[in-house]
Amino acid sequence: MPIQEPLRRMLGSLNATPSATPLLRLPGNHTGPGCLHVSIPDGLFLGLGLVRLVENVLVVVAIVKNCNLHSPMYCFICCLALSDLLVSSSIVLETAIILLLEAGTLVTWATVVPQLDNLIDVLICSSMMSSLCFLGAIAVDRYISIFYTLRYHSIVTLSRSQRAIAAIWVASVLSSTLFITYYKHTAVLLCLVIFFLAMLALMAILYVHMLTRAWQHAWGIAQLHKRQHPVLQGFCLKGAATLTILLGIFFLCWGPFFLHLTLVILCPQHPACSCVFQNFNLFLVLIMCNSIVDPLIYAFRSPELCRTLKEVLVCCSP
Repeated sequence: MPIQEPLRRMLGSLNATPSATPLLRLPGNHTGPGCLHVSIPDGLFLGLGLVRLVENVLVVVAIVKNCNLHSPMYCFICCLALSDLLVSSSIVLETAIILLLEAGTLVTWATVVPQLDNLIDVLICSSMMSSLCFLGAIAVDRYISIFYTLRYHSIVTLSRSQRAIAAIWVASVLSSTLFITYYKHTAVLLCLVIFFLAMLALMAILYVHMLTRAWQHAWGIAQLHKRQHPVLQGFCLKGAATLTILLGIFFLCWGPFFLHLTLVILCPQHPACSCVFQNFNLFLVLIMCNSIVDPLIYAFRSPELCRTLKEVLVCCSP
C-alpha cells in the first residue's frame, strides 16, 4: 500500500517490514483472526486526492477573483481550502511517485532526493494541522459575528485576521518540523491528540452556544408574534440537525485517526488495538473525505462565491 510511508513512520507505521518501529507496529502473529481489515485500493488515494485538488482550487480561485470575498471570514475559508489543497497535492505527488516505483518506472526517489521524503512529511503534517486550526478560526469568527455583531468589524479586522493566518501557518510548520524530527517520542503523539481534542472542544462549545443564542432569539420572536410552538420546534430541530452534521462530520472524519494515535500511546502491544492499527489507511481516507466535504459546508453555501465560481467556469469553458 503506497500511502504516505513517511507520514505513517511518524504517526504509527503499519508497514510489515522488520524495520518498522516496534512501538508503533504489532507483529503480524499478534493479530487475531476476528479483526476487520478494510483494504483500500491504491488508486483510491490518488482519485480522492485529485477530487480534493480540483474542488479546493475552485474555492481559492473564486475567493481571489472576487473582491467582495476579501473579508476576514472568506480569508479563513480560503486558507482552509489552501491547506486541503496542499495536503492533496502532496498525497497525489507521493502516491503517483510510489505507484511509478512499484511499476519499476523510477528509481528509488528517496535515494535521488534524500530530503524530499522529510519535506513532504512536513508539508502533509503542517497542512493537516493548519486545516484543523482554520476550522477553529472559522468557528471563532462566526461566534464573534453573532455575539458581538455591532463590534465585529472593529474586532475582526483584515489586518488582525492576516496576522492570525500568518501565526497559524508559522506555528503549523514549526510544530510539524518538530513532530517529524522527534516522531519516535510518545510525547509527540500525545501533543497531537491533545491538539485534536482542544479543537473539537472549541468548536463544540462555540457552535452549541451559537445554537442556544439562536434558539433564544427565535423564542423571543415567537413570543412577540404569538406564534405556535411547532414553528419554534421546527427551528430548533433544523438548528440541532445542522450542528450535528457539522460536528458529526468533523468527529467522524478526524476521530478514527486520532483514536489510532491514542491507542498507540495506551496499548501499543495489545492484540485488540492491533485490529484498529490495521485500518490506518481507512482513517486517512476519512480525513481526505473531510477535505472534500469542507468546501460544501463552508464555501459553496455562499451565493456570492457560487456566482463567482460559475463565472470562472464559464470563462474557462471553450
